[in-house]
Amino acid sequence: MAKTKAKKETKDTQDFSKYIRWFWMLFSGGILVVILIFLAASWGWLGEMPDHTQLENPKTHLATEIISSDGETLGKFYFNDNRTPVGYDDLSQHLVDALIATEDARFHEHSGIDARGTLRAFAFLGKRGGASTISQQLARQLFIGVRSKKWDKYTQKIKEWVIATRLERQYTKEEIMAQYFNIYDFGNNGDGIRSASRIYFDKEPIDLDIKEAAMLVGMFVNSALYNPRRNSVGVKNRRNVVLSQMEKYGYITETIKDSLQKTDLDLNYTPQSHRDGIATYFRGYLSGFMKDWIKKNPKPDGTKWSLYNDGLKIYTTIDSRMQKYAEDAVQQHMPRLQAEFFHQNTPDRNPTAPFLDLTKGAIDTLLRNSMRQSERRRHMKYDLKKSDKEIEASFYKPVQMTVFEWKDGKPSERDTIMKPIDSIRYYKSFLRTGMMSMNPQTGHVKAWVGGMNYRHFQYDMVKQGKRQIGSTFKPLVYATAIDQLHLSPCNEFPDTPFCIEANKHGNVKEWCPKNSGGDNDYGGNRTLKNALANSVNTITARLIDKVGPQTVVDLARKLGIESDIPPVPSIALGTPDLSVYEMVGAYSTFANKGVYTKPVMVTSIEDKNGTILYQFTPETNDVLSEETAYVTVKLMEGVTQSGSGARLRTKGADAYRPDYREVVTGYPYEFENPIAGKTGTTQNQSDGWFMGMVPNLVTGVWVGGEERSVHFKSITYGQGAAMALPIWGVYMKSCYADESLNISKADFEEPTNLSILVDCAKAKDKTVIDDASDEIPDDLDFN
Repeated sequence: MAKTKAKKETKDTQDFSKYIRWFWMLFSGGILVVILIFLAASWGWLGEMPDHTQLENPKTHLATEIISSDGETLGKFYFNDNRTPVGYDDLSQHLVDALIATEDARFHEHSGIDARGTLRAFAFLGKRGGASTISQQLARQLFIGVRSKKWDKYTQKIKEWVIATRLERQYTKEEIMAQYFNIYDFGNNGDGIRSASRIYFDKEPIDLDIKEAAMLVGMFVNSALYNPRRNSVGVKNRRNVVLSQMEKYGYITETIKDSLQKTDLDLNYTPQSHRDGIATYFRGYLSGFMKDWIKKNPKPDGTKWSLYNDGLKIYTTIDSRMQKYAEDAVQQHMPRLQAEFFHQNTPDRNPTAPFLDLTKGAIDTLLRNSMRQSERRRHMKYDLKKSDKEIEASFYKPVQMTVFEWKDGKPSERDTIMKPIDSIRYYKSFLRTGMMSMNPQTGHVKAWVGGMNYRHFQYDMVKQGKRQIGSTFKPLVYATAIDQLHLSPCNEFPDTPFCIEANKHGNVKEWCPKNSGGDNDYGGNRTLKNALANSVNTITARLIDKVGPQTVVDLARKLGIESDIPPVPSIALGTPDLSVYEMVGAYSTFANKGVYTKPVMVTSIEDKNGTILYQFTPETNDVLSEETAYVTVKLMEGVTQSGSGARLRTKGADAYRPDYREVVTGYPYEFENPIAGKTGTTQNQSDGWFMGMVPNLVTGVWVGGEERSVHFKSITYGQGAAMALPIWGVYMKSCYADESLNISKADFEEPTNLSILVDCAKAKDKTVIDDASDEIPDDLDFN
């Protein structure tokens, strides 16, 4: 009996030992399987895995950033990813705290995998939260992508674990945190935390407060669902969850949590797109500049740089403050001017509105030509493969569209139903503008406004558009005469009818220009200073007759003007079509003591690592003597002292009428400092110009219609002093108010060897130079 019992106990012990062996075999086998699975994943057997190089340089598309001279981001170039990475030190501490509290409370304790969280997730099947660490989520974002279903779901999770541990070995915790913020898509072109913080709050990431940081961190769960523009209630609720987590882990107090949860989102939505934001026309120019640069400058490996994906940094000369002042000046003046234009061109007052001096047949031809050049026709013909007949018919069918309008003095949009052919006529009724401001000593362009609204008027009127320049060309004629003939502003010429005979200077027939007032606008003698100030045509004609048109054209070429200028006498009155860009460059030579400095827009280009790829080299040319340049400037000072630009000295001018239409006397500029300038008005008031200079800033402004037949009936509103000068005045008021810009109010510097009399009050000799004079006096008596 005892033996039987002993045998049974021995057998039981052997059976138990067998179970123990099986347990350890299974346990060891399980561990071995897990190890093999992880090894398989690391070897790439479960799918492609990133190697060391890829971990060190993850493939992410980075937008090219456009940076102003004062360090602000003007805009970006990108296709799909508007991403500009920032470092950990550029993150608000509130962002870091909110992310850790919400996504990974033990972030600083684990090495990529949170064991406690993983066991909890297995034990409760994910009902008490997932186990993905920030490192795992970064791995998924960088290398894995959208989570698959079924078996792939588990293999992807394993790959996440492996990559997460590798990331932890490769990077510091701070670097992982920064990468995670940089990689996430927050919606509305908010790729990465920098774009998101600027788009939703118009702030840099480091400046975000607690509730702003909580809102953005709350979007990590699903930015498509928690979109602040479409689901503000849901986003607020999610933000409050993040605030609760921050309070739970001690990052904020309960009092702060309770008070912040009651607040609104307080978005400051600032969209970032190619057609929105600041300096849009300049960015349009810059796009072409960069494409040309990329063609000529490949990467070290011979491949092309990508303007949209390689994270280049373009450092520009544009000053974001001055750019804003320039855009504000345009938006202050243009709606008022436009309101007056609409007032004068109602169907009752002008049956052919907005065109003047055109027959119905001419207008129909003009509209049809515009139709053939339209983007709508291009799209239908080449993208949709429509026939010409179908395309033309579509222009006469009403469609729903969004059109531009000025509303309450601000640019706006209006949804309407309109025939496309009527929309062409509608847009041609708007006056356009171009403006550029430049430092004449450095050539740095500080502001560039190519129009009123880039979304609806994309043709750039700074460099792309060229228009007849009128009397703003006259200083080039005067400068040629001063340079060639040593004339003084105090020399007098007869203000009488004057003709240049046929074939004398290449003109086919006799040329007899009249003054702006017609046959009765003559009388007496005028000094050159008075003649330029009052834009007297006959005296300018006398000057070009003496120096010859070709000499003036040669000077224009040296001043950087590349557009065609025929060597005929009529150019003296501004018949050539030139750009604002060319005119500002030319005028800057006078302010820069006779040295032409080519306008500069880009100072340097860097790659994403800060390596300099391009550094600009100044291009200068000695064009005029310092004396000639100074005398020309003193001549143009007369324009703002007693001529067509004298309204810049206006004090206590009338305020605007409520209907926004008063533009002539509506600006109390009250400038007292020296200003040299010139207004310009072309035939039929089609174009209005003003070129204005102070010692360290030259600014040119043009205003006019897209078509020359779109203009004011009278000179009251159609002159440069009413169309363009107000933009210059408002802009300069803002620049002077910002003392950090250091815009000069000083006199233009006088040359030490000045031999030409510029102060006409000291002139004793009043020699009159007429068309019969073969000799020009060397000088006038100073005493």
